[in-house]
Amino acid sequence: MLITNHVLAGALVGAACPGPVTAFLAGVVSHPAMDAVPHFGMLDDTEFLEVAVVDGLLGLATLTAITVRTPTARRAAVLAGMLGACFLDADKPSRQFFGRSPFPAALDAWHGRIQRESRRRLPQEVLVALAGALVVRRMLTR
Repeated sequence: MLITNHVLAGALVGAACPGPVTAFLAGVVSHPAMDAVPHFGMLDDTEFLEVAVVDGLLGLATLTAITVRTPTARRAAVLAGMLGACFLDADKPSRQFFGRSPFPAALDAWHGRIQRESRRRLPQEVLVALAGALVVRRMLTR
């Protein structure tokens, strides 16, 4: 699952929550729910890294844009939802930069088992991102 899609889902989750703590926790819960749905992914580390860098930068830009555009009264909850939705994927940059995951091995193993990835699903993933962006945009203009 592209991190950008987790960011978009986290924004929606955060907007529906009463405060940042609830939003963060709900965002964390949204992550495995999304990962269990068939989605784009690759097993090859080199290919993964090429996609992950672009997606990571796009996800960060999306998180920043949504945070800035969210009304001040809802900003903390929306940001917390996005951060929570991305939290379980902190293992990937941590492995890249520090050589290890910050999570217990059992959590990483479980997270890996729930993935339903295929290289062929990139078009689906892009369509989900576009739909998510439209829904978030609609949410922010209300």
